[in-house]
Amino acid sequence: MSRPVALVTGGGRGIGAAIADRLAADGYDVLLTYNRSSKPAEMVVDAIRERGDDALAVKVDCADSGEVGLLGQHPWMERGVDVLILNHGVYNRVQGSAMTLEDLTATMKTNFEGAVAVWKAVQPHLTQKARMVVVGSQLGTRGSPHGADYAASKAALSTWARSLAQSVGPEGKRVNILAPGYVDTDLLAGDSPEKRAQRENEVPLQRVGSPEDMASTVSFLVGPDSSYITGAILHVNGGLYLP
Repeated sequence: MSRPVALVTGGGRGIGAAIADRLAADGYDVLLTYNRSSKPAEMVVDAIRERGDDALAVKVDCADSGEVGLLGQHPWMERGVDVLILNHGVYNRVQGSAMTLEDLTATMKTNFEGAVAVWKAVQPHLTQKARMVVVGSQLGTRGSPHGADYAASKAALSTWARSLAQSVGPEGKRVNILAPGYVDTDLLAGDSPEKRAQRENEVPLQRVGSPEDMASTVSFLVGPDSSYITGAILHVNGGLYLP
């Protein structure tokens, strides 16, 4: 009996890599996408395969309609997609007062329009009770003085995903949004020890989240224990932001 299929965009590093690894451990064959360097993605695939599970990495620029279209024609699509994780994205630190229309357009093209494009390409292959998780951000709700374009794209993603949940719910499909706070990924790699300590002190649980914290939440959101949850924004931030 073949295993169910999960597709994870931006699965080569950080939160996406942890999600891909967790879903493989949960019993899925994982198709993950990357955009720039193939090496991190191949390392994720190798680690999954060493456990006896299956995964495959494919290059997809989610802002490129041609590459997204090819993703929709990938041979794995013929098996049906049970879980879709939209995790890819770019984050350019742009002050709100300095943001240009070009900044906003470029970020929205990848983070928001790219996610919608992937959904449209994969939609015909989704199984009857497919589950989808959009990786948003706390900034999509609270805003950001130094990432206005990113915050806007994540707000758009969340609103679209909640609308989608209402649309596809009668079909048996579920859509939820994961909104991380501070997570120990490349985005925080440049922090000084002082900045890291400041972040930890801001969080009531007194630590920065791990990619595995996010992956375990995704595992819950696509699993049977969340079968009556759809259209929800789940803030996973150690109490940093309580909407």
